[in-house]
Amino acid sequence: MSLPISVPLFDLSRLGTQVDEAVCEAATRVLGHRGYVLGAEVEAFESDLIAYLGGGHAVGMSSGTDAHLALMMVMGIGVGDAVISTPYTFFATAGCIHRTGAEILFCDIDPATFMMDPASLRALLSSLEKDADGNLRSPKGNRIRLIVPIHLFGTCSDMDAIGSVAEEFGIEILEDAAQILGAKYPSKSGSKSAGLIAPTSYVSFYPSKNLGAAGDAGVALCLDEEMADKLRRVRNHGMEQRYYHKVVGGNFRIDAIQAAVLRAKLPFLDGWNATRRANAASYREIFDSAGLLDRVILPAEPFAASGLRDHHIYHQYVIRLPKRDAVMAYLSEHKIGCAIYYPVPLHLQECFAYLGHKQGDFPASEQAAKESLALPIFPGLLPDEQQQVVEAIKQALN
Repeated sequence: MSLPISVPLFDLSRLGTQVDEAVCEAATRVLGHRGYVLGAEVEAFESDLIAYLGGGHAVGMSSGTDAHLALMMVMGIGVGDAVISTPYTFFATAGCIHRTGAEILFCDIDPATFMMDPASLRALLSSLEKDADGNLRSPKGNRIRLIVPIHLFGTCSDMDAIGSVAEEFGIEILEDAAQILGAKYPSKSGSKSAGLIAPTSYVSFYPSKNLGAAGDAGVALCLDEEMADKLRRVRNHGMEQRYYHKVVGGNFRIDAIQAAVLRAKLPFLDGWNATRRANAASYREIFDSAGLLDRVILPAEPFAASGLRDHHIYHQYVIRLPKRDAVMAYLSEHKIGCAIYYPVPLHLQECFAYLGHKQGDFPASEQAAKESLALPIFPGLLPDEQQQVVEAIKQALN
């Protein structure tokens, strides 16, 4: 089979005229009333988002990164504290921990799901000692304050298992839901919306996300109303009354035009997620027909048997294969969109050299960084294009 056409990794233009019209109407409305920062547009989006999720409180932010930082500021995370997360993820998670002054601690991932391994978390916490007051301390003497499990690529971390470990050791959880709006988790206590599993969470609305803004935007989510009030102050320089500052905050305000765009797109989200799942199912059939399942590891669906429709929303379709770099070069040569998420685990990033980690410290994360490859999965992807992607991989492997 020849490879005559190119396939984009992601194409926003294929979301359709109905979406374009809704977005244009929302943006034009904001340009008309000229209320560009916070205000009624933001409040309306926050309200619609909470209705969609089924509870909690939403505080719109300038980005998912800023939402994460604001949450930790409100929680009082800082110098003398330590926060645990995983090294195979986007930089912002560890970057925000660093910016608070807290120590970054890593535990390894489950190689099947790419997400926090509860056994590795337990092993890390079990290796630490308690001070006279019963607080768990890192080897550097910092108090373990927080665990940040990261939902990667569209399905949830094993939150019941992680929550059990966290409860055993008395550590809080902040849920990184940056990539996963619309997914559900089959908790032992009942189905939960990603972002409302832990007491605090955040979501990114970067344009390539399943629900994307027309620029940077994010939201902080929490279950406690008092925390939501604190987040609203922190996102606006710590102000309640204008020019009267209760705390030191930041300029984390979401633009009204971004809130309006997101509100216009929110009704389409479930349909887009369903399309991504259908594309994933098609990939599985095509890879199987191509005889590649012995050489390509397809994305795990750990909760497929739960009966939940939205157990996976396929923000990314990430496969694993041992000859990743050669396959990626071949795909790129033939104009097949693909990307590596993530090529360098965080413990090996130059800016975190001060943590003292070396190659081999987190082997599952390092192996994932060498083998993972994201393929096109976006709504609007055509069946022929999926065939092209798989055929190109087959040719590359042969």
